[in-house]
Order: sequence, then structure tokens, then C-alpha cells
Amino acid sequence: MLRRLSLRDVVIVAALEIELAEGFTVLTGETGAGKSILVDALQLALGGRGDAAVVREGASRAEVGAEFDAPAALASWLDANAFASEEGGTLLLRRTIDVQGRSRAWINGSPATLAQLREAAERLVEIHGQHAWQSLTRPAAVRALLDAEAGLDGRGGPLDAMHDAWRVWRDALAALADARAHRDGAERERERLAWQVAEFDRLAPGAEEWDSLNTEHARLAHGQALLDAAHAAIAALTEDEGNAGAALARAGSALRDVLAYDPDLRGVADLLDNAVAQVEDAAHTLGSYVGCREPDPERLAELDARLAAWVGLARRHRRAPAELPAWLARCKEELRALDAAADLEALERSVGDAERRWRTAAAVVSQGRRRAAATLADAVSSAMQSLGMAGGRFEVALLAQSEPQAFGAENVELRVAGHAGSTPRPLAKVASGGELSRLALAIAVSASGRADGAGAAEVVGRVGGADAAPPADQAVPTLVFDEIDAGIGGRVADSVGRLMKQLGARAQVLAVTHLAQVAACADHHFVVAKAPHGGRTLADAALVDGAARVAELARMLGGERRSGTVHAEAMLASASAGCSAGGRR
Repeated sequence: MLRRLSLRDVVIVAALEIELAEGFTVLTGETGAGKSILVDALQLALGGRGDAAVVREGASRAEVGAEFDAPAALASWLDANAFASEEGGTLLLRRTIDVQGRSRAWINGSPATLAQLREAAERLVEIHGQHAWQSLTRPAAVRALLDAEAGLDGRGGPLDAMHDAWRVWRDALAALADARAHRDGAERERERLAWQVAEFDRLAPGAEEWDSLNTEHARLAHGQALLDAAHAAIAALTEDEGNAGAALARAGSALRDVLAYDPDLRGVADLLDNAVAQVEDAAHTLGSYVGCREPDPERLAELDARLAAWVGLARRHRRAPAELPAWLARCKEELRALDAAADLEALERSVGDAERRWRTAAAVVSQGRRRAAATLADAVSSAMQSLGMAGGRFEVALLAQSEPQAFGAENVELRVAGHAGSTPRPLAKVASGGELSRLALAIAVSASGRADGAGAAEVVGRVGGADAAPPADQAVPTLVFDEIDAGIGGRVADSVGRLMKQLGARAQVLAVTHLAQVAACADHHFVVAKAPHGGRTLADAALVDGAARVAELARMLGGERRSGTVHAEAMLASASAGCSAGGRR
């Protein structure tokens, strides 16, 4: 929720700070007083376009700040972008523009880009002007509205299931088309790989075999040298005159003869005894080695042949011998993929299965849309009766597609009959801009109270522009309407005021209006006025209540001062009862 908006040196505002609250707030004032400047300033704080023209004449720069209650949906984004949360869970956006048109921005006191401001704004505010409702004539926006009303758009819900099934179906169709288009080339490649795999399989190279072959070959090729070395070692240890074993034994014996005279020599004597034991173990092990290592020319010939086969195959395929097992595995995998791609019957079965899954998922979506279409049509038709379209009727038409589409089996079209006895026709052909605005308000209020608890801001966001609408679980908490009630009056204006009040019960609503009937329904009322100060005209805004509010409503009504005041007081009393009753619906 927007808590505070501050401006300094913006157009004709020198310094202004307004604090906002929950519910429905209006901004009123004379034409040209600067009401829309506040909305434009908020857009600047949210990353909107701005240039040097926004800087007040004589000032060096314009500055705008907006303070919000930080929504939970932004917590992870703030952490990911290193924008530390302010104390009390507030979110501070600040923007300056100097006389050269240079712009700077901050989020929670840390420098930010305009793109980051806009990214944060998507979860904070929806701003709608007099022409924001044109998206009601665009099929994509209308589908998004109906899907939200039907509760189909949640994560992992029916809409996601249908979209996933559509992608699987498209992928299966693409695989089948590719297999048919490349059938001849794929068959040639398959034959090449099959021949290659067969040649490798004849060798059947094991994953660790190359190293094992080389180790064994080296041992057999140098068998006699190994035996000679083992015999020489045995002789040196135990057989030759003056062998190591005998010499160590004599040394140990000599020390033990004198241990009685110096016990410190016992450690050395023990070491010599251990050395004698180790020499005997080594001689025994070498004897066993000699006994089982006889030359094996037949095995050596086998190894020569096997190594030659490895080297020959590696040379033909321009690979290192050690790479052959991995290369064989890769060829087999490619062959399996080609076999699968060449199996047109299997691919056709996959396409059929995927299409059936999509049609099943699309049927669930269609059923939800039909239910929501009937409910929404009845609710909006009822609301139209008090919006200057008495006897009118609203319809949500589901139009079957000749070909399946990613969005489902049908398109959605909004139709309206503006008066009794007329046939509902597409909005784009029969609704004026003012009627679109009124219908959009009726849709927003009717849809925002749906059973699953969706916020009004989410629904209005989708009605006001599906491309900018946030995800269903990230509905914005603040709605801003800039003179969308232009061109209406009388009882219709009363109804618009009640609808705004109802929206304000579910989200923070801020509206710029010229209609006293709308302003009378507001929970909070700001008056924007401009006056001369030091030779310059400056704008200011003040929260009004009591007599000041009555005076503003009287001004908006026009006429004589006394009669206008009486009329304004009566309007406030009537609005207090009527709007509150409407808000409880």
C-alpha cells in the first residue's frame, strides 16, 4: 500500500508531502490545478519516462519519493538485488531528474536502475487513465480476465497443465515432421553408425582394458630380466658369502654380547633383529615370485595381437586407443536415437497420445471458462443497470477455433447490448470510451469478489492491460485511476462512486475525479489548488474534511454558493449511507 508521496520542485509544485491511507481516496480541484501532476510524479517514482520538463522553473532538479508497505511478493526480489528492507517493513522509492534531463534512482537508499524501479512497480501499483480499458477489445486480455475469474491461472493449475500438454504435442509433431523430412539422410547415417558399431563390437574394447593390456604385456615382454633380478636379489640377501642376512645377524649378535655393560644398546640390537626378519621375509617372497613366473610366449603373442587390434582400430578412426570404449558408447547412443527417430509408427503414436492429453486438459479449461463466463455475464449485466445502461445485457462469448491453439479450444469475446431489445455485439464495435470505462469498473468489481479471494487489484490489472498484469499470486495492492470517469454524470456518477468505494474495500484506490458524486463516496479527500507565491504560481494539496470538504463538493457541483452547500451536505449524507451499503454487498 502507498503510504506517502513527496514532491519537490516538480512542474508547479515547490514542496509537497501527502500521507495516504487504506480505502478509497480522491484528488479533486479546479481544471489545471495540478491533480494529474501527482499521478505523473508517482509514475516517475515507479520508473516512468521523464525529462527536464518536469523540473520546476528556477530549480536545479525535480525529486519524487514514494513510501510503500513492502509486499511479501517483493521480499526475495529485494534480497536478490541487495536492497535492504527498511525498518518497519517499508519500501522507499526515490527519483531525481535535473535540468539536463539526467535521472537517478534509489530503492531503500541504494542506487537503482529505472528498470529495477519498473520491476518493483509491477508488484506495487496499477495506474489507469481514460483510455486504459481499450484492452477489453483484445482477445488475449479478455482470455486472461476470464481465466483469472475461473481460477484457472494459478501455478500448476489447469491452464499450466494445458500449456504443458500443448508444448509436448508441438514437440512430438516437430519430431515426426523432422523424421519424415530427413528419412533418407537419417537412414544413411544409421547404416554408417551400424557398420561402425559392428566393427567396434568385434574388438569389444573394455573400459579399463587398454591399461591392463599394457601392464601385462610389459611384464611378459621383460620376464627373463625380472627373473634374473629376483635371483640376484635372493642371492644378495641370503645365499652369497657375506650376504646381507648373515651380516645383519652377526652385527646383532655382537651387540647382544655386550648388553650387560650398556643397556642403551638394546634398542639398536632390536632393530638389527627386525632387519634380519625382514630380509628373510623378502627372500621368501622373492622365492615365491621366481617359482610362479615362468616365460609364457603364447600369452605374450596373444597380447601382441590384442594390442595391435586396438592400435589398428584407433588409427582407422583417428582416435587414441584409450578413447575407443567411450567412442563405442557414443556411437551406440547415436544409433539408438536414430532408430527411435526412424520409427515413424512410434512417433505417430506419440503425436496421438500428446494430442489426446492436450484435448483432455483443454476440455477442463473450457469447462471452467463456461462456468465463469455465465457467472461474470450475470454479475456485470446487473451492475450495468445503474451505470447508464438500463436494460442492457453483457455476454461473455466463447468462440470455437477451427484449429487448436496454445490458449485452448476457444477464443473469448466480450459482447454488450447497451439497451433493452438490442442484440449483444462485440465491445469493439458498439462501446464508446466512456462505456468501456463503466463496463470495466463493473467487471472489476464483479470479478474481484470471486470465491477464491483474488484481489481487486489483480482483476483490474488484467482488465486494464493484460500485458502488464502481475501473476495471480502477486496482485498489486494499490490502484490509481486518472479521470476515467470523464464524460459521465447524474445517477451514473453515483454508481461509479459506489463501485469505487467497493473496490476500496478490497484494495487501496486513488482516483483523480471531477465528479462530486464520486468524490462524496471517498473515504479520504484531497483538494489540489494553485496560488501565487513570491511572484510564481505553485500547486499544493490538502486533506479536507467537514466544512472544507462540503465547500469543495459545492464548488464541484456549481450553482449558487448557499444552494450548492446544502446540496453538497445532502450528497455527503446520502453517499455515506449509499456507498457504505454498496460496499458491504
